Amino acid sequence: MKDKKSPWYWIPTVYAAEGLPNIIVTGVSVVILLQMGMTNTQIALYTSWLQLPWIIKPLWSPFVDIFKTKRWWVIAMQMLLGAAFAGVAFTIGSSWWFQCIMFFLFLMGFSSATHDIAADGYYMIELDDHDQSFFVGIRNTVYRLAVIFGNGVLVPVAGLIQKASGGRVAFSWSLVFFGLAGLFLAIALYHRFYLPESANDKPRKLSASETWRTLGRSFSTYFTKFPFKETVVALLFLLLFRFPEALLTKMSPTFLLRPASEGGLGLSAEQYGIAYGTIGVIGLMLGGILGGILASRDGVKKWLWPMVLALTLPDLVYVYLSAGHQVGIGLVTACIFVEQFGYGFGFTALTLYMLYFSQGEFKTSHYSICTGITYLGLMLPGMVSGYLADRLGYHQFFVVVMAFCLVTFLVTALIKIDPSFGKASNSKEKKDE
Repeated sequence: MKDKKSPWYWIPTVYAAEGLPNIIVTGVSVVILLQMGMTNTQIALYTSWLQLPWIIKPLWSPFVDIFKTKRWWVIAMQMLLGAAFAGVAFTIGSSWWFQCIMFFLFLMGFSSATHDIAADGYYMIELDDHDQSFFVGIRNTVYRLAVIFGNGVLVPVAGLIQKASGGRVAFSWSLVFFGLAGLFLAIALYHRFYLPESANDKPRKLSASETWRTLGRSFSTYFTKFPFKETVVALLFLLLFRFPEALLTKMSPTFLLRPASEGGLGLSAEQYGIAYGTIGVIGLMLGGILGGILASRDGVKKWLWPMVLALTLPDLVYVYLSAGHQVGIGLVTACIFVEQFGYGFGFTALTLYMLYFSQGEFKTSHYSICTGITYLGLMLPGMVSGYLADRLGYHQFFVVVMAFCLVTFLVTALIKIDPSFGKASNSKEKKDE
């Protein structure tokens, strides 16, 4: 190592910078379009398309391996993200607001997806498998805290500005995005000085023909490094593990925010922020950190099924909340705590399985292929979730979501994973070449 720094210096800030653009593109955009007057069908369709950059990022992930260092890509993408945030801020109040913000949200998505490739690759070359297991809970928690910040802080701030400005939705979001632009430029500057320069983080110097051969190998080895049957099962697991979440994630914010006359709970932006930004954060942190600690102690295989159950069963809270009885903000917040704890604990299983499947040569590219497949599994169901919610109503829609948890159980039952993966005693205590 050229510059040995504790992972605590950079894991929280790098994964905050990975999570925040993601939730803004795929989640906060839901709230923005809702406040601008769009239907559930329109919201789900348009915002699901915004997940495309994360799906196709394996197409350019090998270039992150080949050109420049992963550290360079991380910092450069954070600066580009700052510019994209500024673009939204400048154009959201224009007559072409929809076309403009969709363009900048797509730019944000491509920049964020590239940042993900570099950040995850940097994580894998800097940490051995035990440290990866230990910090996976920390990185997932920080990532989800960034997600919570988007829903639990930015949305209420926009709501408060709207109240103070007489309901000016575009104006409120313009100010929020100006703040985000400044934040990301500051994060990029911080990483310029505090992100370690690793001896393992080197670009590959290849000719044009070698580059294309390397690209071909990075894709072909992904599908051939395990037996054919195991590879097919892994692909199905990555594609379908989050199927219930894919249906739920677009519609839960609209359910919480839409008035009772439209089948929702009618929470204000401030109540929405309290539910997700306070108690939800505590549940998320407890679940994420606990998942990482247990996986690093016993291996992910031992905790696989408890994590799967924790990820899926909390979706029942939406069936309960949408049943038509009177619920207060305290009960809603408690339900969100349960959901967030389960998500934080359960998502550890998927992250570690992707790390496990990506071991070996081209691990950065292979991990990005894994995440691309999982985003495809989010995008396709998400595109129709709004249509289903509009046709069925929220309660019946959430019942359908719970029924699809069987899909998650099925694909989990099929996978194989080394019982020793991630255990402290199995750590090799060495860096990858």
